[in-house]
Amino acid sequence: MAFPSIFPLFLLLQLSTAKTFRSDTIQEKFIRCFNANSEVALPLSTAFFTPKNASFSTVLQSTAQNLRYLTPSMPKPEFIVMPLSESHVQAAVICSKQLEVHLRVRSGGHDYEGLSYVSEIESPFIMVDLAKLRSVKVDIEDNSAWIEAGATIGEVYYRIYEKSRIHGFPAGLCTSLGIGGHITGGAYGSMMRKYGLGADNVIDAHIVDATGRVLDRAAMGEDLFWAIRGGGGASFGIILRWKIKLVPVPSTVTVFTVTKSLQQNATKILHRWQQVADNLDEDLFIRVIIQTSTNNGTKTVTTSYNSLFLGDAGRLLQIMKQSFPELGLTRKDCIETSWIKSVLYIAGYPSNTPPEILLQGKSSSKVYFKAKSDFVKTTIPEKGLEGLWKRLMKENIPLMIWNPFGGMMARISESEIPFPHRKGNKFMIQHLSAWLDGDDKNAAKNMDLIRRRYKYLAPYVSKFPRSAYVNYRDLDLGINKNVSTNFIEASAWGVRYFKDNFNRLVKVKTKVDPGNFFRHEQSIPPLPVEARYL
Repeated sequence: MAFPSIFPLFLLLQLSTAKTFRSDTIQEKFIRCFNANSEVALPLSTAFFTPKNASFSTVLQSTAQNLRYLTPSMPKPEFIVMPLSESHVQAAVICSKQLEVHLRVRSGGHDYEGLSYVSEIESPFIMVDLAKLRSVKVDIEDNSAWIEAGATIGEVYYRIYEKSRIHGFPAGLCTSLGIGGHITGGAYGSMMRKYGLGADNVIDAHIVDATGRVLDRAAMGEDLFWAIRGGGGASFGIILRWKIKLVPVPSTVTVFTVTKSLQQNATKILHRWQQVADNLDEDLFIRVIIQTSTNNGTKTVTTSYNSLFLGDAGRLLQIMKQSFPELGLTRKDCIETSWIKSVLYIAGYPSNTPPEILLQGKSSSKVYFKAKSDFVKTTIPEKGLEGLWKRLMKENIPLMIWNPFGGMMARISESEIPFPHRKGNKFMIQHLSAWLDGDDKNAAKNMDLIRRRYKYLAPYVSKFPRSAYVNYRDLDLGINKNVSTNFIEASAWGVRYFKDNFNRLVKVKTKVDPGNFFRHEQSIPPLPVEARYL
């Protein structure tokens, strides 16, 4: 069903008339339009922020993770709107479109290239921040929950835990991720080998489309519902809320972290991990966190095997003895705990942290960083790993996270949702390089080093295309230059994120947003007008 329009015709006529008053500022026009088109007026002191407001910078920076996009030289929004209801979101879309001002949308601020709060290709622009839309309603009897886009995945996990100790949801490992954008890219986590991605477990959604309508799954149709579950954020509309399917978790799970340095045979053990990680019991997720460290003046590479097992330590040790004895896991390494405590453990909280910390809703860690991603289909040989270590040693604060696939991930079709990285992928690599200050020369140096690392790995990762994960946005792959997005140019990065699903995403975009209202540096483009009837 489509939800009834709340916008009387005379108000829309009033809006078009208001556009002629050129002496008004864009903020004044927007506020007048907004209040005419929402059920409840916008409280300006708490929900509308211009650069003249003392709290503008605080709101802008509140959930943004990458300091690289908060430097003084970066473009800032003309103003920020923080909707308190879905009618506020509708009004923001209608007024942005009517006043022809570009709009960006932020749910959690984790987008790696800052696309939800910075526009380097269009000015002026405004930002709609969904941080105050964070309701989570869990229905254990129905095995489901409705979650608003501004909630973090940590809040979702906590609200499920409040109702049940044997239910969970298979999504992100970083608990401050905003659920709105997280699921639009796929949403992988420590239970993906058992249950797939977060996006694989969405059963309904409410979205505001380019005309300002609120649509549920039935009203939007299966093509659009398909596209928003993994097709990347902010291309098709504004997600208001998701309906997710809960999954069963054991009352006792087991976690461990075992670290091996180069001096402890790290290269050979990691070589073996590559051979077995995607074929292990699907209850077992072992990711590898690769960093450098210095001990007594000697720099080395460390590989930390960070794991969740959906079961007790006894069964875990049996599986490890049979499948991956090279790691040398012992009972002392294993911590039996509850699923919610495992969430905290994997996220890196200290062992005595209460689950209520998940309700804080945002991360306290911010750094300057650049990220990239890869998918690996064949084992990287030891020689290749040794060359990689040499490059990591030259970097300032390098980080790599290798996440295993297989299990359920290999049984879901590449075209089931837009996220195509399924059977045949052994693991995914997240590349990161971080630095601690905003100096341009330092940034350029670190960006160059991670690009060199990425280039070095080219022979060892997926090819034709060299695939990438859309939630690890990487503008090195290409960008849309303006509103008249070139489909051929967009294919350069679109095929890397979505493979053959890119073409279907373009068709959906052309149908639901032919005017390309929802756009950013890597949004899905509509087909050009001349190509739509071929």
